[in-house]
Amino acid sequence: MSHSSRSTSSPFGTLVDRSLEAGVIGSFTRIGPSIRSRTAHWVAPKPTPGRVVVVTGASSGLGKEAALELAALECHVIIVGRNQARLDAVAANITASGGSVAIEQADLADLNQTVALADRLSSSYDAIDVLINNAGALLASHTTTPQGFETTLAVHLLSPFVLTTRLASVMEQADQSKVITMTSGGMYSEAFDLAHLEMDPTSYKGSVAYARAKRAQVVLNLAWQTHELPHHRTFCAVHPGWTATPGISESLPIFQKVMGPLLRSPKQGVDTLVWLATQAPGEPQGGQLWLDREPRSLYRLKKTRVNEHTLARQGEDLLAYLAHVTSSYLG
Repeated sequence: MSHSSRSTSSPFGTLVDRSLEAGVIGSFTRIGPSIRSRTAHWVAPKPTPGRVVVVTGASSGLGKEAALELAALECHVIIVGRNQARLDAVAANITASGGSVAIEQADLADLNQTVALADRLSSSYDAIDVLINNAGALLASHTTTPQGFETTLAVHLLSPFVLTTRLASVMEQADQSKVITMTSGGMYSEAFDLAHLEMDPTSYKGSVAYARAKRAQVVLNLAWQTHELPHHRTFCAVHPGWTATPGISESLPIFQKVMGPLLRSPKQGVDTLVWLATQAPGEPQGGQLWLDREPRSLYRLKKTRVNEHTLARQGEDLLAYLAHVTSSYLG
């Protein structure tokens, strides 16, 4: 693999990066990219004219920022979201700047709408280069989807699994297409536990359900890559650090108030996502978790850590579970 797109960090830069990564505050807040971008000599992502990129959850927050930046890099961006008015506003912003955009309104908590979205995309495009599974939900109370699934599970795992599976054929028409999952540093607080992945109403806690789903996304990312044929799709997971978004202010107002001055800007939050989406076909190596343009450990707490054999088994179990519960939506 060519490393021309990677950072050119010096030994000092590597030492600084490791020092930042040793602590959550230094790594997850705006301190991380502010220092790493200088010591690793980050360069702006290169334009990728005509690259077709699907961004879910693109009507606000990180998805919106990613869509705007990818459009500025000459990608054709397909923005997906629930709110038509917000999607229209994002699209207007892109077209006013000379970018190329298409709108797909869909509520990805509803698997029927996910299937319909995948079918529309497959019939409208000859090839899709990048799928960004970014849509998310951190809910205060237990809610269910039209299909009866807990909403956090559906949005973060079931729907991306269905969408990614149903788009496989059209993505295979591109040159080593990419599937990028936006996860969260919150996943570090929870171990993978398939038996308790879907929380019931009596035990439900929104932040825990969210963290468990985000951990599962990382397990799924590696399992996907393990099963992918050589020179086909590349799977990456990325977490944005602690970023100032409407979702944070609405779902975690106390955290937002306390950490506000240190939160990353949306641009800093999506930097690695945009960087990954615009890398050359097949780059970087798949199956990894990324933050600030470097692959990161999947674990920070001893209670969540497992060995590689166990991690691989977790991935197989998760794939089997997702295939089973979504079997009627896979086509």
